[in-house]
Amino acid sequence: MFLGIDIGTSSSKGVLVADDGTVVATAVREHRTATPRPGWFEHDAQEIWLADFAALTRELAAPGIAAVGVSGIGPCVLPATADATPLRPAILYGVDTRATAEIAAQLDRYGPAAIMERCGSPLTSQAAGPKLEWIRTHEPDVWARTRRLFMAHSWLVHELTGEYVLDHHSASQCDPLYDTRAFDWIPEWAAEIAPGLELPRLAWSGEIAGTVTASAASAYGLPEGIPVIAGTIDAWAEAESVGVREPGDVMLMYGTTMFIVEILRSRVTSPSFWGTAGITPGSHNLAAGMATSGAVTGWLRDLTGASYETLTKEAADVARGAEGLLMLPYFAGERTPIFDPDARGTLVGLTLRHGRGHLYRAALEATAFGVRHNLEAMREAGGEARRLVAVGGGTAGGLWTRIVSDVLGRPQVLPAHTVGAAYGDALLAARATGVAVESWNPPAAQVEPSPDADVYDDLYALYRDLYPATAGIAHTLAGGPPYRR
Repeated sequence: MFLGIDIGTSSSKGVLVADDGTVVATAVREHRTATPRPGWFEHDAQEIWLADFAALTRELAAPGIAAVGVSGIGPCVLPATADATPLRPAILYGVDTRATAEIAAQLDRYGPAAIMERCGSPLTSQAAGPKLEWIRTHEPDVWARTRRLFMAHSWLVHELTGEYVLDHHSASQCDPLYDTRAFDWIPEWAAEIAPGLELPRLAWSGEIAGTVTASAASAYGLPEGIPVIAGTIDAWAEAESVGVREPGDVMLMYGTTMFIVEILRSRVTSPSFWGTAGITPGSHNLAAGMATSGAVTGWLRDLTGASYETLTKEAADVARGAEGLLMLPYFAGERTPIFDPDARGTLVGLTLRHGRGHLYRAALEATAFGVRHNLEAMREAGGEARRLVAVGGGTAGGLWTRIVSDVLGRPQVLPAHTVGAAYGDALLAARATGVAVESWNPPAAQVEPSPDADVYDDLYALYRDLYPATAGIAHTLAGGPPYRR
């Protein structure tokens, strides 16, 4: 059997999988993300990452575990000493926006074009490099003792094996420290941004990083000497878990945010997306992310006091177009493809006849329009988007996925298992030991677009017009009073 552990933003999940892909057992641990200041998001590595990992492995440990895989949120920045002792809480991925000044400084230092050419992505709050420089600038005492950089999965790999290693995909989100053309670090930029930092050895996600040490075996109830793979960031492990691995395959992750990963035939760069190394040797991906999706439906649930089941039923009874309502889902700004943190949610067309079911349907349709906007822009950048696979909690119930297929005019594959990234960790661990995993997690169903959903083409055109028409007002309001233009 194979053990997969994933450290998430608000919970961690473990899964035990037999060598034929059957899920034997699962376990979950909830935790909280610290927000010590506006725009700051942090995890304590000991109290969250290690505590969750220990609890999950002890619950799932069983005779016959042959290998372990770990994934986690990322890119994160956990500064540590030479012996991997954390020096401060880990700074999380793109939701943490503290390093805006450092982003500007690095863009000025190296130039946006050079960063895009070497690293494959625009420099945004998603990048790890500016956050390293933020620590060096604002916490010099911490930086003076910093020798190593970890993410959630790489720190746990070190805990299990003693190896200091980071997978190529995660490294490629450490902009501007990694060259996606050469699949290697950029030593001269790293020396300027993070002087004194020992960069980790690079490996592909499914490569064996090391084996479980005697001390780790005793601490976590795992067999000594079994292999541990390098692992990766959670969304990429989840893509692997549902068979998104061939050029043109696209994962649509329906969650608190909508995340999209496409497997590329060759390297593509675009200022509208993140171009990264893949998780298999020599591969490339294009990634997109909406700042909200399920977060808006959760807001509506809390606002109305109705359950998801009630809201979904009421929305299903509303005609396409929500009887003239159109929403921009930018309730937390927007990431791809517009990269506008000051964008704001907008609802146009309200009348007194509209109820909560109309609002809920408008929110689902807004997410679908956002997916279409991203996929069209990805195709313009050089993607293919030949096959769409839907995953995540938002696929339950069927209405949301049906609306997305209607808006796209495209089918979506639904896999048999939607366990998440932990299942992908177990799959990668199994493959690393020579197990054939091609039959794991086959497609279970397919959502087909309705032939009579042409109204969405007209509404999508209005959706695309709505942001440029209202962006100036949104930016003014986002700046706070006085509201002067």
